[in-house]
Amino acid sequence: MKKIALSLMFVAFAGMLTVSANHKQTVAQVQVQDERKPVKVEELPDAVKTTLATDEYKEWTADKAYWVKPASGSEFYEIELKKGDEAKTVKLDKDGKPVA
Repeated sequence: MKKIALSLMFVAFAGMLTVSANHKQTVAQVQVQDERKPVKVEELPDAVKTTLATDEYKEWTADKAYWVKPASGSEFYEIELKKGDEAKTVKLDKDGKPVA
């Protein structure tokens, strides 16, 4: 009798493992990426060019520029600046205002 009870417990346990193993949940992750396109420096909006001509940036030369549309938020321009061996990147909206 003990062998039968033990066998039934083993079969029940094995059945629970099988059900548990077959009950997996699939989760899909979707990442929305920023849209980023190169822009010629001379084609930047006038407001951005005006900001780059201010005292804060006048010693820097715009090397590359990109139009960026983030997955969330407003579009802006990302401009890579150089001054000698130094380099930095600034982000300005279409009105030439800094973007955080």
